[in-house]
Amino acid sequence: MEIFNAEQLPESFIWDDSIGLVTKSLGAAAGSQKIYVNIDYVQPKAYSTKYHSHSQQEEFFMILSGVGTLRLNDKEFPVKHGDFIAKPAAQEIAHTFYNSGNENLVILDIGTNEKEDTCYYPDEDMYLQKSNDQRRIFRGKDLDSTWTSEPNDTK
Repeated sequence: MEIFNAEQLPESFIWDDSIGLVTKSLGAAAGSQKIYVNIDYVQPKAYSTKYHSHSQQEEFFMILSGVGTLRLNDKEFPVKHGDFIAKPAAQEIAHTFYNSGNENLVILDIGTNEKEDTCYYPDEDMYLQKSNDQRRIFRGKDLDSTWTSEPNDTK
């Protein structure tokens, strides 16, 4: 076992985007396998993720600093330092955080690592399916409701 420091992570465990959203993958750096532990730094007037739900992944969030808004199943809730929420899997609980403040919104983000999971993005009617080490992205309107797995279907 090794002790790590969040301020001294190797670059390979830090993800960022073009507007300054930063995720530090603490669990991955420490070798965690069944859970992930991240610290997300959300810039003012930015979102933590696109609004989405998970089919298998359970998540827990705690606000470490800053203020913002949690959009949860199309309702908005103010959040601040010390607030936390658990989001069980497979309950179609869509979520995202928005930084409505003037300083970084810092979120402790913990969840289960799932080999199989489908994220649904309701604002865009998009699905991201993770299965057998592959990722598939498709639109909900492209789903075929006429196909069946019945071997003797005569329709």
